[in-house]
Amino acid sequence: MAEGAELVRRHYPEASVGGFSRVNGSIEFYTRINALVNENSVVLDYGAGRGAQIDTERVPYVRHLKTLKGRVKHLEGCDIDETVMGNPFLNSAKVFQPEKPLPYGDNTFDVIYSSWVLEHVADPAQVARELLRVLKPGGYFCAITPNKFGYISLASRLAGNVNHTALLRKIQPERLEHDVFPTFYRMNTRGALSKAFTKADEVVVYDSSWEPAYHFNNALVFRAFKLLHGLTPPGLNAVLLVFVRK
Repeated sequence: MAEGAELVRRHYPEASVGGFSRVNGSIEFYTRINALVNENSVVLDYGAGRGAQIDTERVPYVRHLKTLKGRVKHLEGCDIDETVMGNPFLNSAKVFQPEKPLPYGDNTFDVIYSSWVLEHVADPAQVARELLRVLKPGGYFCAITPNKFGYISLASRLAGNVNHTALLRKIQPERLEHDVFPTFYRMNTRGALSKAFTKADEVVVYDSSWEPAYHFNNALVFRAFKLLHGLTPPGLNAVLLVFVRK
């Protein structure tokens, strides 16, 4: 058993049943996505990359929730990095330039989802405009991203983009260097998201606290972050979940 998984089981005894804790955020996020799609859905993974979110997932049930290929009509992926072209969890993929329109027609997708991407957006208005353009009326854009006011974002901003890769290499040694991109946090508050998606029909944003992720596989650090999560007031939790209906 991986050391990180052992730490989760030690501090969340229920994880011995199915391999996940009651505060597993991936289950929270991807369950909602699964509730929005069916076998006729055309779906876009925005910022799909090489498929690391699935490839590195250690819990079989969570991996199943994340794997939509084969359970929807078509799963498209797009990214600014060419590694997306080799992503095995997609039906097809395209590379795009962030300052240009997405390479899809208007009203193409029933659902668009994005995992740990919005923190890298430099132009929120342009990104929101394009996402809404390619989303069908009544469709949803779903995102998971750090809360700008959470401790993860604060630590990242204090470190700066110059030190970002080196810091993540120490904290998450399993992460590959080409999975790390500059961060801006311009789309990582309720206010910023509401402003960016002002033309949407509905914007639902809430913050959440999950299992500690940045713990160096150290039991003492894990315990300290678990305590921090318990003491963090609403609004300052580390993660934002975003659901925008066109």
